[in-house]
Amino acid sequence: MASPDQDLAPALDKDGVRLTVDDALATVTLTNPAKRNAQSPALWRALAEAGRLLPGSVRVVVLRGEGKSFSAGLDRRMFTPEGIPGEPTFTDLARRDDAGVDATIAAYQEAFTWWRRNDIVSIAAVQGHAIGAGFQLALGCDLRVVADDVQFAMRETSLGLVPDLTGTHPLVGLVGYARALEICVTGRFVGAEEAVSSGLANLAVPAAELDAAVRDLAAAVLAAPRDAVVETKALLREAVDRTYDEQRAAERAAQARRLRDLAGLGE
Repeated sequence: MASPDQDLAPALDKDGVRLTVDDALATVTLTNPAKRNAQSPALWRALAEAGRLLPGSVRVVVLRGEGKSFSAGLDRRMFTPEGIPGEPTFTDLARRDDAGVDATIAAYQEAFTWWRRNDIVSIAAVQGHAIGAGFQLALGCDLRVVADDVQFAMRETSLGLVPDLTGTHPLVGLVGYARALEICVTGRFVGAEEAVSSGLANLAVPAAELDAAVRDLAAAVLAAPRDAVVETKALLREAVDRTYDEQRAAERAAQARRLRDLAGLGE
């Protein structure tokens, strides 16, 4: 895939992650296509930093991966006894107490959480392999546009582990418990057609059209007033944890705020 942000000066460019900002649109690109954008703790730290560096002008963040694969999962060195130099191995983690394991994984998860902030709408452009950590990173975004060659898979359970990079909650929310369980415990591939029909993806397009489709979706989001988008996202994100009557009340409160702002009476 050609990089749509290649002419912009990067706000961040390290450890396989590049962040560029063009006014209200930011693009986060995974930049290690030779390794199919394999993920490591250093990459996760860079992704978390990208979230912290977003200026207040940004309304839409596009997440993409260079090359034929979005992200084929963890750097394979993490599965070896030697691991990645300077990073804890799986054996090192196993020797820590519960609090130590919890703190380490929580730090890793920071790379996957900020995409759902109410002040932005995040869009993952996913082509080729999106496996394990790659699948969970795509699930971290609000919306997913996929190429027709996409292959989602959750392989952690097959390796004797569990998905722990925040992907289980959105997966169940998108496809339901039974489908999510089956996808996780079998580790099978989910292609573009099933991704759209099951709710994993919003849209599937030919690979050559992926960047253009994402740009069109981003433009459509940006066409709506920012405050209304922020309020609507908050309403929808929190709906699952509210009763019907609680959600009705939240709608009324949000609309009151919007009406006051439109009338110039906001606080």
